[in-house]
Amino acid sequence: MSNTRTYLTGLFLAISSSLFASSAEAEVHETLIHEEEKEAAFNPAEVIMHHIADSHGWHLFDWNDHPVSIPLPVILYTEKGLVVFSSSKFHHDAEGHHVVEAGGQRFVNIHEKIYYASDVANEHGAFAEMDHETHEVSNASPWDISITKNVAALLFSAFVILMLFLPAARSYKKNPGVAPTGVAGFVEPLVVFVRDDIAKNNIGPHYKRFVPMLLTMFFFIWINNLLGLVPFFPGGANVTGNIAVTMVLAVVTFVVTNVNGNKHYWGHIFWMPGLPVAVKPLLAIVEFIGIFTKPFSLMIRLFANITAGHIIVLSLVSLVFIFETVWVSPASVLLTLFISVLELLVAALQAYIFTLLTALYIGAAMHEEHH
Repeated sequence: MSNTRTYLTGLFLAISSSLFASSAEAEVHETLIHEEEKEAAFNPAEVIMHHIADSHGWHLFDWNDHPVSIPLPVILYTEKGLVVFSSSKFHHDAEGHHVVEAGGQRFVNIHEKIYYASDVANEHGAFAEMDHETHEVSNASPWDISITKNVAALLFSAFVILMLFLPAARSYKKNPGVAPTGVAGFVEPLVVFVRDDIAKNNIGPHYKRFVPMLLTMFFFIWINNLLGLVPFFPGGANVTGNIAVTMVLAVVTFVVTNVNGNKHYWGHIFWMPGLPVAVKPLLAIVEFIGIFTKPFSLMIRLFANITAGHIIVLSLVSLVFIFETVWVSPASVLLTLFISVLELLVAALQAYIFTLLTALYIGAAMHEEHH
């Protein structure tokens, strides 16, 4: 009887421990599956930021889960001189980083930033040391002067502008005094609008020498804004949503404004007339800072408005994948269509505002003192 009780007790303990182990193993397995699903879940922020960022290739579409892209030239100024190769030469290492050997050197592309690759792969099989929490890479970087997606789109927009204005110029040259037709007929109202309503009204008698610059600014910003709204090649690049592009436009405004500033303009900045002497030094500091804040506001306004438009449209499209149901798609499509139509207005409005404020700043710098 004692042996039977001992046997049954041992059997109970063995079964209990087995069930407990199985339960714990199942719980661990379920947790691992949950973590894998969580990692594999759709991340809208990552998709959106990847879309609006610049890249070394022009993505067209996916075919059988493989991206189809137009490779672009990678141009690097390295410690050993200039290195040029196609972005299609990048291949993946163990951690999914893009690695290439060119010019006797190895480079790695991490989130579209190119670094010198390590001579030997680390314990994870990667050729770069990266902090996965902060995404900071410790490897050194060469000077990257590549023809990226934004640069290629910028060159394409310049080609479009030439195709608009060269035929118009030839038409005016061949038929002076005749009402323009075709491309010239489309371009003329916009040119007259920029010349008369923006340049002449805000700059004054000397407006004519600034009209070419203002026309270039207006059409460059407008056409790139429109191309950024086209979801397929050759559109989709976020040129005017790139802070470097808007910064260059703002620097042009800054230089032209202050180079053409007259004595009256600089006098109002550093020694404003008609005010107590005690107040003038303080106002001089404020006015001097204003010289830089005006073009800075131009840069941020254009960058923020265009980038925000892309983010809103992509966020609305992402709703279908976030909720994982087709019933969200009607609302998502209608809202996306509404925002896209609104962005057509924003594209023209931002070009107009940037050009108008540039003309205002130049006009204020050249304004003559009234006695």
